[in-house]
Amino acid sequence: MRKKIVAGNWKMNKNLDEAKELIKGLKKEVKKLKLKDDTRVIIAPSFINLRAAVNRTKKSKIEVAAQNVHQEKRGAFTGEVSVDMLESVGVKTAILGHSERRTYFGETDELLAEKVNTVLGKGLEAIFCFGELLEDRKSNSHFKVVEDQIKKALFHLDKTSFTNVVLAYEPVWAIGTGETASPEQAQEMHAFIRNLFVKEYGEDVANSISILYGGSVKPNNAKEIFSKPDVDGGLIGGASLKVDDFTQIIKAI
Repeated sequence: MRKKIVAGNWKMNKNLDEAKELIKGLKKEVKKLKLKDDTRVIIAPSFINLRAAVNRTKKSKIEVAAQNVHQEKRGAFTGEVSVDMLESVGVKTAILGHSERRTYFGETDELLAEKVNTVLGKGLEAIFCFGELLEDRKSNSHFKVVEDQIKKALFHLDKTSFTNVVLAYEPVWAIGTGETASPEQAQEMHAFIRNLFVKEYGEDVANSISILYGGSVKPNNAKEIFSKPDVDGGLIGGASLKVDDFTQIIKAI
């Protein structure tokens, strides 16, 4: 059975005190919700706040993820963080391939395949992000772009690996551009993605993998988006930085 997941990507926001305050508020609200066993809530603070986040979410339903990780296990990579470092502070999930990492830091599908291998090889979970740009959508090549990103970074894996993979579709053209992706467009792409896995790995894998939607989910559109049959939750950006907004989105799952 697929898990329902609401994951908050805090990006480069919240200093230590602000992170503690946000976690305090989220814990209080999430506790009231009495979430089902098939529902997960994840937050992804910056690297320097991960240890504090792990410590403050113990005995709660809130999990902690990293926003990125380096593909090498150790070495002379100034400013980078390894999977061993994440594991040592209690982090078991890493976001990989976010559109901002691809756009601003030049991360390629080939590099992300290495990162996926490193994360899964350590027994951690990967939230793998992908999605098309506005020009891809306008040129009607969005399905091909998404298919290529998934195949190049993930389709070298065996079936068992996907127990530790969550997919996150980000229509980059619908994030901060003034363009709007409809729930129907989200469902159309999610169904396409799931069918790729049916063809490559069979229905068991395809029907067990969670596919999150990362296209500006907010309290006022979350319920409609999450109601679509192939949308298993959301990767939330700005709305995850406010207790009330994030709580409302969690309720919508």
